[in-house]
Amino acid sequence: MTNRREFLTQAGMLGAGLMLAPQLLSAKTNAVAGLQLYTLRDQLPKDVKGVIAKVAEAGYKEVEVFGYSKDKGFWGLSAVEFKKLLDQHGLKSPSGHYGMDQLLADGTFTELDDAIAAAKMLGHQYVTMPYVNAKFRRTAADVEKLIAKINIAAERIHQAGLKMAYHNHDFEFTEIEGVPLYSSLLKGANPKLVDFEMDLYWVVRAGQDPVKLFDAHPGRFTMVHVKDMDKQDPKLNTEVGSGSINFQQILAKAKVAGIKHYIVEQENFKIDPYVSIQQSSKYLRTVLLA
Repeated sequence: MTNRREFLTQAGMLGAGLMLAPQLLSAKTNAVAGLQLYTLRDQLPKDVKGVIAKVAEAGYKEVEVFGYSKDKGFWGLSAVEFKKLLDQHGLKSPSGHYGMDQLLADGTFTELDDAIAAAKMLGHQYVTMPYVNAKFRRTAADVEKLIAKINIAAERIHQAGLKMAYHNHDFEFTEIEGVPLYSSLLKGANPKLVDFEMDLYWVVRAGQDPVKLFDAHPGRFTMVHVKDMDKQDPKLNTEVGSGSINFQQILAKAKVAGIKHYIVEQENFKIDPYVSIQQSSKYLRTVLLA
């Protein structure tokens, strides 16, 4: 297996300047494998403690959470209890996906403040917006309002000592009155307060090139979802390294992009989910992050 340095050399990425400055190759030196827990959304409600144990056994060191509510916590565990469970298995949680529809709908902060409280309890760096409901992004005027509220949320998150991030699907690359939503977000979201979590699968599925986005917006993409595309059916996911996405080429630009966290996510399976996450973890750790 070609190691990272050999791969970059073969790809023409190592000029004389880089050979004289090997520290520029260290973007992934301390990177670890993370898992978006949405991957195991069917299993978590049945046995949250058992699932988290299996995530750790699969070689993951980080998890990204989703689905929090103040009443139900994380699959029946309070934020405090869930943090203890993660600690028990040596897992950290740099980010969580938290809904912000209340802020977008009426400008109030209860939902966001609950998310911030949970995020601080879990030791997050990021409060991540996972999705924008279609009703908030129909027109250019809607987009303007959306970006204004994202910046308001980002300031509130910043005041709590955290940072906001935005996670994409493919709809962001559809034009709204002539401009793709993603372009508007990258331009309008305060770069000091809002980072981006690029879902590589959705970018590729939308017909876009992650590397071109990295080059155009260096340092904005501090997290990536490493999600592979089935070779036979691009609408399906597959285990990382088994699909059609050239992650080595994309992640060769990790330093330019600003990537700090590599998070596996898979939304559908042809094999046992636990076997799947182990396979993806191994490829991420031993090939992509080696």
